[in-house]
Amino acid sequence: MATVPKRVADRFKKHVPAFQRVLQSARVRDVNESDTVTIVTDMLSTVFGYDKYSEITSEQAIRGTFCDLAAVVDGETKFLIEVKAIGLTLKENHLRQAVGYGANQGIQWVVLTNGIDWEIYRLRFEKPIDYDLVCSMDFLTLNSRKKDDHAKLFLLCKEGLAKAAIEEFAARTQILNRFVLAALIQSDIIANVLRREIRRLSPDVKVSADEIKDLLGDVLKRDVVEGEAAVRARRQVGRAAGKMLRKRQSKAAAGPSGSPVDTIDTEQPESDSAAGFPQ
Repeated sequence: MATVPKRVADRFKKHVPAFQRVLQSARVRDVNESDTVTIVTDMLSTVFGYDKYSEITSEQAIRGTFCDLAAVVDGETKFLIEVKAIGLTLKENHLRQAVGYGANQGIQWVVLTNGIDWEIYRLRFEKPIDYDLVCSMDFLTLNSRKKDDHAKLFLLCKEGLAKAAIEEFAARTQILNRFVLAALIQSDIIANVLRREIRRLSPDVKVSADEIKDLLGDVLKRDVVEGEAAVRARRQVGRAAGKMLRKRQSKAAAGPSGSPVDTIDTEQPESDSAAGFPQ
């Protein structure tokens, strides 16, 4: 993850506690959306490092209307911000509105916030448009001296944009998540490793990779093996397995490499089947 510069960390230590008090007071008073936008604008300036007069705008036109705020650096819109009143719970219909703004402008990053809760989404320009939650944080629970919390704040900082911190964080979360880990565990490669270890425990027990994968269905939670996110993860693992298979086949065709190469129990093309997943 991107390193947070000392001057930015010092800024967090100084200003995060102050805005936590502001937000707590605003929540008690149940301020409206317009006042929440004012607070968020000040946070973007004081905490996140933007010039609120030249880099934060409320004049981002979207099909004849305007999104609440946008961060514009060097003439380029970096992300859109949809702000709701501080007393409102962020909901999917709020997100759909923000995603619609981003899709119409071709802007990949969208932030949904009520000042306290912050959600960062990355749009996937597919048909239909889809999105992924990259990071969420409760500003009131942040520890202004904790490095992990600094890393979250840094994703939206002007300095973080210069270091592509949000892209790096998104790439990490795309790989290091429960759906990808579940897909890896269910792949032929891991099933064969488990089969080998089972034979070490009891050499007389014969078990196939398919039997092990069936048993893994009882081990893993249903929510990580079913649904759209799980399907995407299996495809991701399948593509990687297919790429590795083709690379090994290319090396084999070129002649001996001088070192042993493990084999994969499939010769499927780049797809779910390359990792042993049903299509």
